[in-house]
Amino acid sequence: MVEVLPERPRKGRGAIGNPSGRYEPYVRVGVDDGWAGADSGPDYGPGGEAEPAPLRTTVEVDASRTVIAKNASPDVPFERSINPYRGCEHGCVYCFARPGHAYLGLSPGLDFETRLFAKPRAAERLVAELAKPSYRPKVIALGTNTDPYQPIERNFEITRSILEVLWRARHPVAIVTKSNLVLRDLDILAPMAAAKLARVSVSVTTLEPTLARKLEPRAPRPNLRLETIRGLADAGVPTTVLAAPMIPALNDDELEAILEAAAAAGAGSAGYILLRLPLEIKALFIEWLEAHFPERKNRVLGLLREMRGGRLYDPAWGTRMTGKGVYADLLARRFELASKRLGLNRADWDLDTTQFVRPTPGGEQFALF
Repeated sequence: MVEVLPERPRKGRGAIGNPSGRYEPYVRVGVDDGWAGADSGPDYGPGGEAEPAPLRTTVEVDASRTVIAKNASPDVPFERSINPYRGCEHGCVYCFARPGHAYLGLSPGLDFETRLFAKPRAAERLVAELAKPSYRPKVIALGTNTDPYQPIERNFEITRSILEVLWRARHPVAIVTKSNLVLRDLDILAPMAAAKLARVSVSVTTLEPTLARKLEPRAPRPNLRLETIRGLADAGVPTTVLAAPMIPALNDDELEAILEAAAAAGAGSAGYILLRLPLEIKALFIEWLEAHFPERKNRVLGLLREMRGGRLYDPAWGTRMTGKGVYADLLARRFELASKRLGLNRADWDLDTTQFVRPTPGGEQFALF
């Protein structure tokens, strides 16, 4: 008899399985046909004792012709964004960008965190777009989909090259990241911030290293993120802490502690987002709960349904980031009270769009320099 093999966690990876994307005509599953033995290598044997085979990260070139994406959602404070990479090696199991890998014929599961795509010509493309006579500057967000400072940025330096273009163009930028690698670029970000052209948001999901390792296996540890906030603040870069995502019955009890630790490190503002489970992420997250927190699974999912109108996810604008109902209202009130007590969200950190200097059409030389 052929049996479907159960998926098991892989060291350093967030998703448990690698299900087919929603556009694929076939669903592929691993099976035990009775031929493999428990000592036959890294694959599962009948006893299920062997470890899953490790997965190597691969990077391919994304040859997109444009780099500035536009957004019309009323729930987010930006209209334009740049994502230097597709996929993210941080492996956050809850990442709302995972379903995007289905458009590439890949899985939103393990493929999303192991099969990455880089845009090495992003800076060149950006210059061309900024140089268009019709272009009008608005804040560009980096890291709204996948982290611009994920591990492969150390070698590719695509994010840095984008910042170099934006600084020369005196164009405002807002960054969202989990990584202390952002401190590498303080030589650009500090003068941009002094000119009201840059701000950074650092995501801190939990202060517990064990939970962080399961939720976000290849992202920097919580203490490194707090040090990142401190480093940015000390350099004069306006810094926000994002307590995100808040997962009921798993990390939402840490909300006040996260805000307190971030404020002590120098964060001047804060935000939070309720866990979102669109498309394939629902099944991926449930599978993750079953593997790591089976005793909390029903409680977590029950509260999510309570906060999402009876479903695990409600995409309605206005509530998709915060949820609704008694528990959601309580979370919002806790955030409001803690932020007020800690003096967060008092400063106006609007960025300046009036300094923009259009690049010359032929390259990266700027007309007024």
